[in-house]
Amino acid sequence: MRDVYFLSCAVLLCGVSGRVVNSTGSPQLQHQSGSGSTPVMKPDSSPGVRRARRKRFITQRDMVAILDYHNQVRASVFPPAANMEYMVWDNNLARTAEAWAATCVWAHGPAYLLQFYGQNLSVRTGGYQSILQLLKPWYDEVNDYVFPYPRLCNPSCPLLCYGPMCTHYTQMVWASTSRVGCAVQTCYNMFVWGVLWTEATFLVCNYSPKGNWIGEAPYRVGVPCSACPSSYGGACSNNMCFPPVQSNYMYWFK
Repeated sequence: MRDVYFLSCAVLLCGVSGRVVNSTGSPQLQHQSGSGSTPVMKPDSSPGVRRARRKRFITQRDMVAILDYHNQVRASVFPPAANMEYMVWDNNLARTAEAWAATCVWAHGPAYLLQFYGQNLSVRTGGYQSILQLLKPWYDEVNDYVFPYPRLCNPSCPLLCYGPMCTHYTQMVWASTSRVGCAVQTCYNMFVWGVLWTEATFLVCNYSPKGNWIGEAPYRVGVPCSACPSSYGGACSNNMCFPPVQSNYMYWFK
């Protein structure tokens, strides 16, 4: 497990404001059969401690930030992707993420949905100034990731990772994953790797179609947009296959 500390500054006073922990990289990690490489973990629990929660809505600004961040990461992959699809917001995915975040259980789930959706989790002590503080550790796994060229695949794809975990990053850049929906929850008395956090901010992002299929690379290497699915009609924007619909930006909140 890697703890990522963020500094917050108010006037002249700076201090550690929180800790972010990713959803994988623990000895408790298990793999669910029949669900690609989506990990399922044993939820932490302890008798006599009552979990509580306070609903915290993701604002429209947070939605835009989450989408922009994912698409910036997807557009700038190296080596470049020939089939990277533009990602849009999906309210159905957001609702399923909200239902799971409300459990305040530090584990992937629910199991039946993981057969169809990818999922990234992040948790932070206290609150946050920017929702990206909870997303950035997923992207930071790129520092430990080496793209698996065909000669390295089967069964190494997409797990060619020289750090504790890279599958949060690979889910972010999985070419065919074109929809995301997230939810955030303030949780009290939440167990994270067996440690009781009195107050935590819990982020759940669900993805469709799911990525991280063992034996496959996240995307096809090549000239950007040179291998887009035919449904995109040849439309390309910022190195990504772009839905051929003329509309304002907010159209993509489906």
